[in-house]
Amino acid sequence: MNTNAATVKDIDGNVYNVVTIGTQVWMAENLKTTRYNDGTEIPLITEQSAWYHLNAPGYCWYNNDEHANRDVYGALYNWYALNTGKLCPPGWHVPSDEEWAALTAYLGGEAIAGGKMKTAGTRHWSGPNAGATNASGFTGLPAGFRGQSGFVPGGESGFIPGSITIFWSSTAFDAGTAWTRYLQSDTIVAGRNDGGMYHGFSIRCLKD
Repeated sequence: MNTNAATVKDIDGNVYNVVTIGTQVWMAENLKTTRYNDGTEIPLITEQSAWYHLNAPGYCWYNNDEHANRDVYGALYNWYALNTGKLCPPGWHVPSDEEWAALTAYLGGEAIAGGKMKTAGTRHWSGPNAGATNASGFTGLPAGFRGQSGFVPGGESGFIPGSITIFWSSTAFDAGTAWTRYLQSDTIVAGRNDGGMYHGFSIRCLKD
């Protein structure tokens, strides 16, 4: 595994910082490509009903606001987009549930890994941003997500702005859901859950 490269570029020309954590090499930023690595456009889905009922690849920007969210938080993708196997740059892939587990194990286990994965302070995260040190260099940011009723945090979601981010894994849980990992402002946990494939979650690519 070549860990010398400090950055990696996607097909749109976006450049991402890279970090080595244990034996793994991760992007230290969320993916924001609008095209697959073969140059094909990923469908941009803005209307909520169309997003929820889509059983095909799609992406969006949080709150449908590319200007405000693209550079800091990246894009949100449904599971069908990542399941094409063409979302990450060549030589990179969407991590499996097992690969996420290896990351959190290296950082001391799910119960404490989240603090080491979140950026410190409250510039992006809402308070208290419990135990956040970014000691791993993973640089997790509160990108929010897109659910059945719209963007979260928002409306009556129960979350406040800056409180949560969720990452896809490439591992299906059942016919309609897949494994995810989440970070929240009020805990040091790096949580594991399954989410419906229609959700818009963030993507971190892992080096092959």
